[in-house]
Amino acid sequence: MSYDYATIQFDRQQQVRHNDVMSTSYLTLDSIPPASDSQIISTPSLRLSLSQPPKKFYRHGWQSWALTTWLDPSEPPQPVRAPEFRNKDEDPGYALHKNHISAWVGAAELGNDDILLLGALDLSGRVELDDTTLKGFYEDKRESQWLMARGTEDEVFLKYAGLLETKFGKGRFEAPPRVWCSWYSLYRWINERILLKALNDFCDMPFDVFQIDDGWQRSHGGWESNKKFPSGMKVMAEKISATGRTPGLWLAPFMVSTNSQLAKDHPDWLLRDEKGTPVRAGITWTGNPYCLDSSHPNVLEWLDKLIRRVRDCGYGYLKLDFLYIGALMGKQYKDIPREAAYRNAMEVIRNAAGDAYILACGAPIIPSLGLCDGLRIGPDVAPFWLNTPLTVWLNNPNDTSAQNAVRTSIHRLWLKPIVNVDPDVCFFGSKYNALKQPEKQLLQDLGTISGFKATSDLPQWLNASEKEMLREFLKSNPTIQKKRQYDFQMDQRTVDFNPAIPLRTCKINIPVWWAKNVGLLKIGIYQALPAIWEMTKNWLL
Repeated sequence: MSYDYATIQFDRQQQVRHNDVMSTSYLTLDSIPPASDSQIISTPSLRLSLSQPPKKFYRHGWQSWALTTWLDPSEPPQPVRAPEFRNKDEDPGYALHKNHISAWVGAAELGNDDILLLGALDLSGRVELDDTTLKGFYEDKRESQWLMARGTEDEVFLKYAGLLETKFGKGRFEAPPRVWCSWYSLYRWINERILLKALNDFCDMPFDVFQIDDGWQRSHGGWESNKKFPSGMKVMAEKISATGRTPGLWLAPFMVSTNSQLAKDHPDWLLRDEKGTPVRAGITWTGNPYCLDSSHPNVLEWLDKLIRRVRDCGYGYLKLDFLYIGALMGKQYKDIPREAAYRNAMEVIRNAAGDAYILACGAPIIPSLGLCDGLRIGPDVAPFWLNTPLTVWLNNPNDTSAQNAVRTSIHRLWLKPIVNVDPDVCFFGSKYNALKQPEKQLLQDLGTISGFKATSDLPQWLNASEKEMLREFLKSNPTIQKKRQYDFQMDQRTVDFNPAIPLRTCKINIPVWWAKNVGLLKIGIYQALPAIWEMTKNWLL
């Protein structure tokens, strides 16, 4: 292979990993490719020198919820201040790194419409910006390919997406289904009666999928229906199917509740650190759970049986959540790269799921390609624009909120040619909702542009005009054209996503415990309390 635009130097160094000495070749490129050029290079790691610091750096998050945006390279990385959020919201191995680290792909803005992209074409790739040097490296130290491409933002990411499709494949569905999901109205306070009411009250609303979210199971790891679903999940699927919709079900296949029977019966299935302590998945609505070891053969067999059982119950749409847990760092049963172990486990799930639609959520992005049909591309939304204590005071732009969801999702639309991209649900109701109308409209417009149309609004929370807006949203098929980076033309209307892009930081060192408690109060008011009240009313009636 010739490198007509670069001077190449090989610097061989000895590195130690798992007590084995391995030789790694470092490739240093002293010049960058000319405009509109691209090249594929094979090397475990490379260094690309820039003539000056880039104007902006494209930082791609590791999993669905992790911040993805164009950053100001003069601003140093600001780690998430609360450690218990790092496993859940970041790639924990790099959460405290001194430089900006991007998962698989990074890009430097050299000038107007002049973008230099460096993208890994295999698992475990990372891109680091170190002042005027763009570094690419494979975490597993293996030699593999990199794309270097220069051009406009759309050109270089389209080139990268095409090569990822060649390497990993693409989703099987050209268009995603239209989904009603229980999570963003009822959260974990669901039961059989309240869901059947929503199903029947939405009798003529054009949803393709009616999806039951978290709260139906005995525990994470104990995937049997709890006492809130006395008829069982098979009967629920039958009743959903009777309305002409596909039954959908939420699962977190790698998550294990600390008090679950699975954790008690199979402690050897848990991912552990070097000291033998179970690795924690990060803070969730129900605590800080354990992680299954995705490399363990008994875990793979268990996953296969779990998914086949769910499919036998009639669920043709599977929302698989917290998938990053299958790729966390730890001492695995098999000494294989963590993202390879995750992908192997996802292949087991894909095969067991058959023709079911798989939505991957909280998922490592590149290792999930070709094995899922839909892919969450941003954090969870919420019925408010921003939770300032959790996002700004704790410096966690991955946290649940409408703004954080829009920001990261808009920077991942380049994935749309190879997978159905899911920016999360939209809101139409005003009841129990703190979003202003322009903010709700941005979420709706993002759903239309992505093609993934979903909501969690309960029918009893919508007035007549809001129901009509939802119906029109589900049925609409406008002509969409991208005009500028964050501006789109939708039929005759301009959509501007710029209000969601800025990142806010806090200059005051607010105590972490105070920020968490104030942030949780907002979650309680706008998310938990309405769901609890709805469930209470359901019991009283």
